[in-house]
Order: sequence, then structure tokens, then C-alpha cells
Amino acid sequence: MPLPQKTETGYTTDYIYSLPDGQRAELIDGQVFDMAPPNTQHQRLIGRISYQIIRYIQKKGGKCEAFVAPFAVFLNADDRTYVEPDISVICNPDKLNEKGCNGAPDWIIEIVSPGSRHMDYMIKLFKYRSAGVREYWIVDPMKNRIQVYDFEHDEMEEYTFSDTVKTSVYEDFSIDFSEFA
Repeated sequence: MPLPQKTETGYTTDYIYSLPDGQRAELIDGQVFDMAPPNTQHQRLIGRISYQIIRYIQKKGGKCEAFVAPFAVFLNADDRTYVEPDISVICNPDKLNEKGCNGAPDWIIEIVSPGSRHMDYMIKLFKYRSAGVREYWIVDPMKNRIQVYDFEHDEMEEYTFSDTVKTSVYEDFSIDFSEFA
């Protein structure tokens, strides 16, 4: 079966769902961005960070849920923008369905890989902010840096892997990145 063709307004999620098994891509405003497989360090960080978030949510209860990639986020609740953040925390259960999340998650964490640097720091930063994501973390192991964008309060803080990083999504939750060194 041939892949769906680009329309005058770009590609839609039909293209993403028609990709061969194992091939991943994201779609931002109708433009396709191929994704390389994550490396071991990337996967370790996703596992360790998501474990702490999920454990915290389970202890506290509430409506929030955390998901790890590959997890479909239809950022604008349309068929022209589809992303797979490394970690997504969604606190509104009405945004969730069997396909993924329709609309902006509350908190997104991206782990930077050599091939994702431009996407994470530029394209996704703008897109997540404009879509209504409350908080966005860019975790960059190559630069020993964590950038925390609190879009609700229009603030950005920068940390290293020797710091404890607090989220604004939860008043009493932080992640000690020195544990990952």
C-alpha cells in the first residue's frame, strides 16, 4: 500500500499511521520529521525519570498520568500535529483516549539526542508553548544540562546533573539528577 501523499497543507496523521512497522516520525503543522531510534543512555534516563514521576503520582493519587514514548500526542487536537514526547504527564483524563492524548499535556520532558537537538530546543519549544503545555523540560546529557520552561509563569531555569530539579506541576515533587550520574 503506498504512503498517503502530501496535500497542499502538508501531511496528516494518516501518513504517520501508514509508516512501516519500526519506522517512527513526528508531524508538526503538516511537516514530517523522521525519528532515529534512541540510544542506551537516552532509554536509561527515560526509565529513571519516568519511574520517579509514576511512583510519585501513585503515592499521591489524583487524576494525572505519566506516559513514555512511543505515546501519541495530538498536540493541537487535530490531524496535522502528532508528537511522541519522551515523557508526557496528562492531568485532564478527558484528553485521553485509546489513541493517546488529544491536546497539550501538562508536563513534557524530552531527552536530547544528537539527532533531536534542533527539534527539542527550537521547534518543539515553540510548539509546546503555543499549544498550551504548562511545563517543558529539556534534559541534555551531552551538555550536562536541564532546562525547565514554566510557561504558566513565563520562567526558565537551568540546572545541571548535580542539581535537584523541582516541577511547578506539583508543589512537593522534585527529581535529584545527581542520582543519575
